[in-house]
Amino acid sequence: MPHVEIAIGGRTFEVACQEGEEHFLHSAAAMLNEEASHMSAQIGRMPEARMLLMSGLMLADKTAGLEEKVKEAETRMAQLQARIDTLESNPAQVEVPVIPAGVSDAMAQIAARAEALAAEVERRVG
Repeated sequence: MPHVEIAIGGRTFEVACQEGEEHFLHSAAAMLNEEASHMSAQIGRMPEARMLLMSGLMLADKTAGLEEKVKEAETRMAQLQARIDTLESNPAQVEVPVIPAGVSDAMAQIAARAEALAAEVERRVG
């Protein structure tokens, strides 16, 4: 089991961790060190146990806030997914207007006249 040295609040600690977990331990220690540094800057020098306790509580508070945001995001995501599912299962129906027969007949007459005119123009030119 590897032993890793970490620095928190200007103090060095040696801790053991599982093989391959060293990176995570260093990341967690860096977060705790950041909180301890803020704490020391605000309060000044304090006993080691109090510094670690207060820093841990600050991290726990941040974690609780993030967990709440994650739950809100998951709820919103579930709502949006339900809406997507509803829209996919009931696609919008588009109404296509029916062209009245009178309009179709008039268009056919206009097309016939245009063809007759084109034929007349070709006859005169050619």
